[in-house]
Formats: sequence, structure tokens, C-alpha cells
Amino acid sequence: MIDFSQPTPVILSEVRQITPTRRELVLNMGPQHPSTHGVLRVRLTLEGETVIACDPVIGYLHRGVEKLGESHRYAQFVPWTDRTDYVAAPSNNLGYVLAVEKLCGIQAPERAQYWRMIMAELTRIASHLVWLGTHALDIGALSVSLYTFRDRERILDIFEKFCGARLTTNMMEIGGFSREIPPDLPEMVREFCRYFPKAIRQYEDLLTENPIWLARTKGVGVIEPDAAINYGLTGACLRGSGVNYDVRKAMPYLLYDRVEFEVPLGTHGDVYDRYLVRIEEMRQSLRIIEQCLEQVPTDGPLMAYESPYVIPPHKTVMTTAEDMQRHFIWVIKGFSPPKGEVYHAVEHSKGELGYYIVSDGSPIPYRVRIRTPDFVNLQSLPYMAQGAMLADIVALIGSIDIVLGSVDR
Repeated sequence: MIDFSQPTPVILSEVRQITPTRRELVLNMGPQHPSTHGVLRVRLTLEGETVIACDPVIGYLHRGVEKLGESHRYAQFVPWTDRTDYVAAPSNNLGYVLAVEKLCGIQAPERAQYWRMIMAELTRIASHLVWLGTHALDIGALSVSLYTFRDRERILDIFEKFCGARLTTNMMEIGGFSREIPPDLPEMVREFCRYFPKAIRQYEDLLTENPIWLARTKGVGVIEPDAAINYGLTGACLRGSGVNYDVRKAMPYLLYDRVEFEVPLGTHGDVYDRYLVRIEEMRQSLRIIEQCLEQVPTDGPLMAYESPYVIPPHKTVMTTAEDMQRHFIWVIKGFSPPKGEVYHAVEHSKGELGYYIVSDGSPIPYRVRIRTPDFVNLQSLPYMAQGAMLADIVALIGSIDIVLGSVDR
């Protein structure tokens, strides 16, 4: 029998009497809150509207992607990498195929490496546009999201022209690209490069000196350089605190050592600085893309077909028995890389994305582990939230730029 003389327990919140003049409220924000950008639960301890403690709770979207990588052949796992950070799918593809190529001793042709860089930088811009639109929407700036998603469509059109897909592209392949570059694709990319600087200035006109935006972002969520390093932050979360670390500079991959670009840095480490860093990163990505378009060979191979670990060319599969048999084995059984372990990192739009692979010599990886940047960056939320206002939490989450598919991989 229920004793109605006793107070009803509070399910979603809890009030604790601390002192005669102080009370703390424990409140759940999420896991279905629209500003958490996915199924993230944030358990807040409040005194009034001031955050005393913050506990991010993940696990509501866990899909076991790493274990799926340990039960599929190497080439089969590429589409699964799309679905970790689905906002920046080609960058996930790139990190994985570079790790497999490192394991197998493969180097993609120069032309393919340039186009990988172009697609990776377009992906960085597209990811930042989703971040900027949703971040501004959380804080109350509706118009910005309409402009950023409008411009992101231009990038998705380029992806669709290149590989036929827009969101989960399965674009990168082990050894390079088996598809030829569409003849009108370079001009589509050049047209975007001519158009986009004006769009960036439009975003800045709306936000950079907007008094409401400044009030919601300046001095909010400050992360000192030492704290950013100790938390293992990377990407804009680290560079916003003034720490100069970019995988493209520190450990160059592809042909990033042939292009010139700057690493934007913040000075205060607050939400506003992280905004400025990502805005400038989009400009630098345009700069890289333009250099790649100037340097990329107009013809030449796109796939390292000389490697036994690479799928044979379609034309010879249809005409020679040797390549037909090799193609049959490659598709049905997969290739067997050398035994060993590798780690390869790329500069993802959210920070350092690394893939760790252990091979036992079979066609299926023995171990696959992914170092996703937003998973690591999320641990800074309790540090930033300490002493912040309740209304600041959505700004703090937005400034980290998380995708829960990548956090709960």
C-alpha cells in the first residue's frame, strides 16, 4: 500500500537541503533535449541558476562500431566509418583507409592524394557549417542556420557529383579511387571557392559583433591552455585556448607538407574564441583547396593497382582471367595484410581522429579502436560548466561540437 503521508519522490530532479539558506537542485538535461545534439544526458547540480557540478552521461546511442570492425573484412568496414561522425563522413573514411594503407605498405598515387585533400577540406567546411548553424540556433540566432545549411548544400552537391552520395559517402577507398574524376568536378569546386568567402563574411556580419552573441559567448566556458592539454583536447577546443597543435602540421600526411596554410589560435579560450577559430579554419580550408586544384595532375593513375591488397581495375577484370580470379578472391574472401599493429591520425573537423588496427594476418582485423576527438573533448564540459549559468550549458555543448554517433561509437 502506498503511504500518501510521505512526500512523493522526484524522478527527474532532486532537491537537497544543504544549509538553512542554501539548496541544491539535481536536474537532468536530456537525453532528449534538442540542444544536446543527440542522446546525451547531462546531470546538473544547481544552486539557483548557477551550475555547481556537471556530469555528462553517455551510452544511449552505443552501436559497437569498433566490434563491427573486428567482424568484417578490411574493405567492408569503410561504410561503417561514415556512420560514426555522419556530419564529416569522408574524413572518417580517410583516417581508416590511411591506417589500412600504412599497415599494408600502400601509397596512393599523387593525383588521388590531392583529391583526398580536397574532399577532406570540403568536409571540414561542411562540418563547421553544421556546427555554426546549430550552435547559433541554440543561442537564439535562427537566421544563421538557414544560411549555413544553404551553403552546405553546395558541398553536398560536389560529393554527389563525385561519388553519388551526399551524407554517408563511402568515398575513400584503400589504395586511392577506383572511379575517375568527373570532368566538370574541378570547376564545381572552383566555383564554390569563388562563392564561399562572401558567405563567411555574411556569417561574421551576423554574429561577430552582435551584442547578444558577445554576451552569450565572451568569457563563457574558459579553458586555460594547461587545462586544455591536461584534458587531451584537440581541434578548435585546444587551439581556441592558444595551443598550436594541428595534425596536418605536427604529423603531415597525404601532401599537406606541399601546401601553405595557417593554424588559427585563440587568446582567451572561451566560447567566442572557439567560434573565431572555426570561422578562420574555413578560410584556411579554402586556401588549401585552391592550392590543391593548382597542383593536382590533370591525368594519371588514381589507384595503386600494383598492390596485391587493392581491388583490381574493372576493365581488366572483364577481359583477363588473372584479374577476374583476383577480383573474386578480393571480394569474397578479402585480402590478408601483414601481421602487426598501426595507428594513424588525421586532423578531423573536431580534432585528432585516430585509428588503431591490429592485424593477425587474416582478412579480418584482430582489433579496431577509434580515437574520436569529440569523445575526448566532451570530458572538458564539467570543467567549463563549473560556476556557469544554466543558460550557458547549451553554449558550452555547442562550442565543443560533438556528434553522439562518434562519442558513442
